Amino acid sequence: MPTIYQVPILLEQHGLLEFLRHALVLDKVSLTPALVTRGAEVWKKWNTIIPQEHSKKIDIALVGKYVELPDAYLSVVKSLEHSTMRCGRKLNLIWVDSEQLEDKTQNSDPGGFYKAWHNVSTAAGILVPGGFGQRGTEGMIKAAQYAREHKRPYLGICLGMQIAVIEYARHVCGLAKATSEEFDARAEHRLIIFMPEGSKDTMGGTMRLGSRETHFQAGSEHSKLRALYGEATVIEERHRHRYEVNPEYVRDLEEAGLTFVGKDDSGNRMEILELRDHPWFVGVQYHPEYLSRVLDPSRPYLGFVAAAAGCLERVTYEARKETTPDNSCF
Repeated sequence: MPTIYQVPILLEQHGLLEFLRHALVLDKVSLTPALVTRGAEVWKKWNTIIPQEHSKKIDIALVGKYVELPDAYLSVVKSLEHSTMRCGRKLNLIWVDSEQLEDKTQNSDPGGFYKAWHNVSTAAGILVPGGFGQRGTEGMIKAAQYAREHKRPYLGICLGMQIAVIEYARHVCGLAKATSEEFDARAEHRLIIFMPEGSKDTMGGTMRLGSRETHFQAGSEHSKLRALYGEATVIEERHRHRYEVNPEYVRDLEEAGLTFVGKDDSGNRMEILELRDHPWFVGVQYHPEYLSRVLDPSRPYLGFVAAAAGCLERVTYEARKETTPDNSCF
């Protein structure tokens, strides 16, 4: 069995669901016609999207610093699975240690360096997830640069969005020493800063957490991600971060072509970035994987995978016309 998501289908094929219906006397449970109809629709959709043996694989490179402990990215992996199934593909996840992409590794471990770059350069899409600390971030920046310059679909989550900002500032805006306050508190060009409401001395319980609103900005009608959210003007996603894009650099970044299509309710905190003339170059400050479900994939992940699979136009069309079902259990 290629995936655990086929287990319900297997149980139904072998008659176990019918057995349970009789054993638990479910015939006596009163169900409204609406519930029966909804159940049938959910079951039909489940059978439609769960991958079969012949599904074509898609290579996604996850460039992170904790790849030796894959469970650190469990929610990310599940979100990718949800999206690849919606696109009719099977996920072939390629783990890339971001430190292996850095220049210093070319001398210390040339084999690891070339293998890491081979994996990045041959992947259909490049994802940089969240994380903390400076280790491995130069490799992430190089991966983001590669994705931008080679028109490879890119998705940056939390730290991954901040990495995209730093990369763009360095190589497009000409700020060669652009960095994050998290990496160098005294740097001249701190594109990423500690949130002013947080405490730099007491780290426990100081993160920006939970569900927060993101407002799509006027003029963002071109946004690929907004289209996947059904052209919504306001969305809610869950957050977990201490650092944010420095608002002092936003104008320079946008004038250079990096668009912040989504901001918080104050308009001062950057939530979503996009490159307009790119198949899919998106960064989000929030963690969309927390709300992803099998039958309702996270929109940033879905767009990323669809762009990598070459079916973004179809997926966007479907997202625009469908009403999001209540599939919170799945």
